Amino acid sequence: MSAAKATVAIDGPAGSGKSSVSLAVARELGLRYVDSGAMYRVVGVLADDTGIDFADSAALGALCDRLELVFEESALGLRVLANGRDVSHAIRSAAAAQLASKVSVNPVVRERLVARQRALAEGGGVVMEGRDIGTVVLPDATVKIFLVASAAERARRRAGDLRARGEAADEAMIQREIEERDRRDQQRAHSPLVAAADALQVDTTSEPLETVVARVCALIAAQGNP
Repeated sequence: MSAAKATVAIDGPAGSGKSSVSLAVARELGLRYVDSGAMYRVVGVLADDTGIDFADSAALGALCDRLELVFEESALGLRVLANGRDVSHAIRSAAAAQLASKVSVNPVVRERLVARQRALAEGGGVVMEGRDIGTVVLPDATVKIFLVASAAERARRRAGDLRARGEAADEAMIQREIEERDRRDQQRAHSPLVAAADALQVDTTSEPLETVVARVCALIAAQGNP
């Protein structure tokens, strides 16, 4: 299968480098990039903004049904539009990450968003990142990658991202939040965070982005894709 038709699933816990690696790999190979985690962040932020109870499956399902999402690249990076509103900045906060983790345990939300993610991957030519892409969303993906990194390193990266946006960041608190999110994601009944049996694991703890991207591209090539 050519790279143009490849379907690449990249999973891993929060802060393991999924977004940076996936976007860079997509650009390198000329593939479309889909950030599935951004979808959950959008739902979490919108639900919180409108006062929806996270236990109210009917209301969350309705929010998903009327949600119009647009991903577009710009000179400043990936923009995310939700019902015409630019939420690119709002969904990248530490609070948004926690909201995403909470709504993602709701089976109705997962059902709605997984259907959207599969539709986006139809025909191949895509790099999709998330926490259950290789196991649930795209179990027949051409290549499955599972990124890992230590909790301390993931907290350092997240703190750096927040500071770069002018937000305060307490690394110790962020690490505790990451470890709590790991527990939630791994223990949830629906689509828990786990590497697919045929996923190729890549540890990003001490590797620069360029090295990880090159390694992932090589792994994709080794699976029969140029």
